[in-house]
Amino acid sequence: MNPLETFSVKDGWPALRERVQVADVALLDEAVDFAVQWHGDQTRPAGEPYVEHLLEVVAVLVDGLGVTDIDVLRAGVLHDVVEDTDCDLETVRAKFGDRVAELVNWVTKGDDREAYLANLKKAPRDALTVKLADRLSNVQRLNTHPRPAKQQAYYRETVRTIVPLSKGFPWFEQWYARWQHEFSHLA
Repeated sequence: MNPLETFSVKDGWPALRERVQVADVALLDEAVDFAVQWHGDQTRPAGEPYVEHLLEVVAVLVDGLGVTDIDVLRAGVLHDVVEDTDCDLETVRAKFGDRVAELVNWVTKGDDREAYLANLKKAPRDALTVKLADRLSNVQRLNTHPRPAKQQAYYRETVRTIVPLSKGFPWFEQWYARWQHEFSHLA
């Protein structure tokens, strides 16, 4: 089995921006600036800046899948802005339009995590693409999470709820199969 491909954005947005193949990359610049403004100095559980996760999602979409749909890319970088900041969906809609807002809405967890995960089965393909890229970023280095119990719980949840969503997305199916094998010690 091939080694697990991981996505890193340690060189930041300027380096990733060079790899984005869209007609008007300034539209994505706007979304990155917006996400950075709202997420501010938030950090991930292992201490890295939160914005790295948002950019990793874009890197998965661009480098892994070759996505060129500007709305999917903008939703990728904005996917947590409603869930993890004080920004509301209407602000996203006013700034980025209905399609981006709807994609963000599909991947925004509400109060009931299980209902949210179950509802993803009905999500449109573009929303699933964003969600699968989001979870990939979250789990690609799951072993760096500081709490072993959280590693195990997140692994199990991913296998139970997210891996099945990758069916019909060949690139994601292959990636998640390699990931599940490499992290199987967490089962």
